[in-house]
Amino acid sequence: MRHTVHVKPGSRKGPLVIDSDGTLTVFLRERAVEGAANDGLVRVLAEHFGVASSRITIVRGHAARVKLVEIDA
Repeated sequence: MRHTVHVKPGSRKGPLVIDSDGTLTVFLRERAVEGAANDGLVRVLAEHFGVASSRITIVRGHAARVKLVEIDA
């Protein structure tokens, strides 16, 4: 399944996932430096959906705050 994810790196709220209108908003403590936010996003989504991190792929938006991720359940 594919999800549109809005990422908020460097947030004090994080890690937190909020589902609204079919999109996910993820507040991450990690900063958007050298892929740390992407790694944190994969880890948080894996925990949220109860799957292994290797099952989550960022399809589009590696350098953007709006990403398309694919989760193999």
